Amino acid sequence: MTILVTGVAGFIGFHTTKKLLARGERVVGIDNLNDYYSVALKEARLAEIESHENFTFKKVDFSDFEALKAALAGEKIRGVIHLGAQAGVRYTLTNPFAYAQTNLIGHLNVMEYCRHLDSFEHLVYASSSSVYGGNTEMPFSVTDRVDNPVSLYAATKKSDELMSQCYSHLYRMPQTGLRFFTVYGPWGRPDMALWIFTENILAGKPIRVFNHGDMMRDFTYVDDIVAGVIGCLDNPPVDDGSIHAVGSTAPHKVYNIGNHHSEKLTRMIEILEDSLGRKAEKILEPMQPGDVKETYADISAIQEDIGFQPSTRIETGIPNFVNWYKTYHNL
Repeated sequence: MTILVTGVAGFIGFHTTKKLLARGERVVGIDNLNDYYSVALKEARLAEIESHENFTFKKVDFSDFEALKAALAGEKIRGVIHLGAQAGVRYTLTNPFAYAQTNLIGHLNVMEYCRHLDSFEHLVYASSSSVYGGNTEMPFSVTDRVDNPVSLYAATKKSDELMSQCYSHLYRMPQTGLRFFTVYGPWGRPDMALWIFTENILAGKPIRVFNHGDMMRDFTYVDDIVAGVIGCLDNPPVDDGSIHAVGSTAPHKVYNIGNHHSEKLTRMIEILEDSLGRKAEKILEPMQPGDVKETYADISAIQEDIGFQPSTRIETGIPNFVNWYKTYHNL
């Protein structure tokens, strides 16, 4: 049997696939290799895993249902880790249709594909901490109301959760949604603050610090995230009549997956400066539309259910990223 990973050339998809292959799984990875950020980076990630005997890559856009079915015809898929998405908050302001096509239609397509599989066992999919939107009570809990999104990206991710809840109810499909909190680490994304700050500091350029630095993030190292993703894959919700969501017995769970330790943005910059051996020139700017001031994950549910326990603090994770960044760019 095979695990399907969508967004396999992406940051989390790549690391998750590496871990699955290391434990002996057969993996089919799909990705459309779009140019939202560097295609060369995505291809470099794929180059790290494409020679593995248990890995198969298929270039396909899962928002095209017929193409998705054709690409996966004949595969015996038992588990799906759906990480492919149109990411980013600020990009929604200039290209909103990409989010509707990929995050809404694409998510529906993946569920439709899964529900017709004879071998299907579990769908794990990426949600986002962005769904908490304008919430101000910390830490964010999965029992909090999340009906106040402040970005279209957040609205699409909440919609994904609702669609999954519906499909789990109608078709008794085991599904688990994961609300990621600011994932970082080697092979990360060039549109994320850590990469942008590193690139600019090394180039002697100023960094833009939003909300004048008065922001906090629950930075979560990618290795910890992957352990949680695979742990969830191995523990699908049981369709036994127990309540998995508020008032629902559908086999569908939603978890926060974070570090349970919110850090000041200024502290992140300090550690980055120490790792690079250079000081940053900062341009202090107001909050950007769609951003939130603080994120902080209550991870008690995923800790209790699968034993998830993040262990990497930013004092370790940021230097790891810097070392990888310098190696990747031959610095």
